[in-house]
Amino acid sequence: MMPTDLDRPAELTLWPGYAPARVADSRSFPTLRAALAAAVAAIDAEDASPWIITEDGDILAPGWIRANSAETRRQ
Repeated sequence: MMPTDLDRPAELTLWPGYAPARVADSRSFPTLRAALAAAVAAIDAEDASPWIITEDGDILAPGWIRANSAETRRQ
């Protein structure tokens, strides 16, 4: 992933950690940066499992988002 990818659109799907898997919230974001920030906030506040799909079709899993959340918070 390139730094310029952070300024491209992305889709975020939040799977709650406490509800049945059929209950998910999907949202579009104008930038991957915004989707990552929302995913990190959901992990912290909602115990959610966020999945992000980038404009290029890359899939960012919850583990990747958690592992890179310190970098996301700095941006």
